[in-house]
Amino acid sequence: MKKIISGLLALVLLASLACPARAESLAVEAEACLLMEKTTGQILYAVNEHKQLEPASVTKIMTVLLVMEAIDSGTLHYDDMVTASAYACSMGGSQIWLKENEQMSVEDMLKAVCVASANDCSVALAEHLAGSADAFVERMNQRAGELGMNDTNFLNPTGLPAQGHVTSAYDIALMSRELILNHPDVRRFTTIWMDTLRNGEFGLSNTNKLIRFYQGATGLKTGSTDGALYCLSATAERDGMELIAVILKSPTSTQRFESAKTLLNYGFAAYALAQAQPPQPLQPIPVEMGDAPYVMPKLEGDAAILAAKEKVKAMEVTVELPERLDAPVEKGQQVGRMLVTSGGETLAELPLVAETPVARLNYWQVLERCLRTAFLGG
Repeated sequence: MKKIISGLLALVLLASLACPARAESLAVEAEACLLMEKTTGQILYAVNEHKQLEPASVTKIMTVLLVMEAIDSGTLHYDDMVTASAYACSMGGSQIWLKENEQMSVEDMLKAVCVASANDCSVALAEHLAGSADAFVERMNQRAGELGMNDTNFLNPTGLPAQGHVTSAYDIALMSRELILNHPDVRRFTTIWMDTLRNGEFGLSNTNKLIRFYQGATGLKTGSTDGALYCLSATAERDGMELIAVILKSPTSTQRFESAKTLLNYGFAAYALAQAQPPQPLQPIPVEMGDAPYVMPKLEGDAAILAAKEKVKAMEVTVELPERLDAPVEKGQQVGRMLVTSGGETLAELPLVAETPVARLNYWQVLERCLRTAFLGG
């Protein structure tokens, strides 16, 4: 027999499995696009999401990711000084006109990459971190493989045109999510609208116009070349939910921003995010023949639930726990589950696990317990 605890879960939302990747046709002017929710990684809308296309400077999301990972791991610091090589200064395209042997802090170079899409700073950071641009590109592709970016082949840290330098809307969403989910400090740079470098002598203006003109915009990176046309990975947050809208090969700069806004508006209008919680506090479960009389269940991992807004009022949560367990019980062992339903449809099944281990009593411990009970009454 199982003890079933039921109750309404206010503000708990639909599970990711219930969110269609393409619920309707949206007015997106692009060869490929994708809309993803950050916390769950759920795809809310997608067209040609695995088509290999040139990403232009959206490539720099991976460059920034590797830099932020190095900073957060302590192998690189914001105040470290980077010396510009002749090669870095020769990049052309978007740049801050580094001079050979000019020194600039990691923080300022990172700002130049995130705000102004500086190719020279991208290569300078790559060389500083990996020893050479080629070695850094190896790291980029290795990290892409680890993230499951199977449509991607990077050939440089900048996104400047190179035959075979390709990725997909899906892969861009994966690396964008990794960056904003696990390295939130990057927002210090990606949300800048205008700033300066070199003691105020060099002005920066964000290539991502959504930063100024879209409510809740948090980043992330633009890109454009003759072959790639106009590309964008746009991130925005409202009501605790952050979305990633990827646009590849849009005909004009204006259309890429409008298309990203269309995706983001759709996501914010149709979905919301909340943390699933039991309708009442979980109770300890008795353990037979254990060195502890009870084990406490807990919800495993992140219980973020993505939901279609119209189903919120019909949400119900059911917690299923056994009346007792037999020892041994391992820490993290599943001992029950929490079901999130709406209108009779199961939207999520979340495991409840043992918070602590409970070992099984051995022969002598059982004997000792029996003698204590017989002669001492407890």
